[in-house]
Amino acid sequence: MRIALMVFRMFFRAIYYLIQIDRYGKSDKYTEEQRFLLLKKTTTEANKAGRVTIKSYGLEHIPQENGYIMYPNHQGLFDVLGLLESCTKPFSVVMKKEVGNIILLKQVIRCLRGQLIERDNIRQGLEVIKKMTEEVKNGRNYVIFAEGTRTRNKNELLDFKGGSFKAAINAKCPIVPVALIDSYKPFDENSIKPVTIQIHYLEPIYFEEYQNMKSTEIAKMVKDRIEHVIKENE
Repeated sequence: MRIALMVFRMFFRAIYYLIQIDRYGKSDKYTEEQRFLLLKKTTTEANKAGRVTIKSYGLEHIPQENGYIMYPNHQGLFDVLGLLESCTKPFSVVMKKEVGNIILLKQVIRCLRGQLIERDNIRQGLEVIKKMTEEVKNGRNYVIFAEGTRTRNKNELLDFKGGSFKAAINAKCPIVPVALIDSYKPFDENSIKPVTIQIHYLEPIYFEEYQNMKSTEIAKMVKDRIEHVIKENE
């Protein structure tokens, strides 16, 4: 219902933006900054039309230097749209292959130059991690959902998968935990009532702090920090 409300309240602009996103995504003449700003403007307008308010906290924790990976908890299809409005710096994204067939998300992921991972294909997954590692080393920022799939229990977290942190370990880059609160409400609840989403950017974890830890230990540490913030603020 909320997606329908978004489309209804900005019908002609929605068509225009979808065409623009598709065009930007298919062309290499636009910079990452230009693509990101288009998506940010589009999602900000769509969220307003859909009666979704984003409250951002800890933006000062986003590293000034590019080449980091953000690890949010995963609540639903709205998560990336919330991050696009909230985040101040361009990023790309790794998502499961299935969402690559969903209209709008397909165009958004392509515009972000995101990557789709096949969860049952170990070799393909390793190639995605390898490519992401190289891009992070070269100064790109990424978002990856370490739970691997969205939780079905509101603000409860699933276990974070250690393999999701391999790219950070290999790139020796900062890890930015991100706590999403009530991000399931816009698209996973059949309602058009106004909703408020909280996005908390936690202090980055630098390589020196996690270099001697196993990937599973890093995963638990990040999950615990996000879980603590959610319990304090929901």
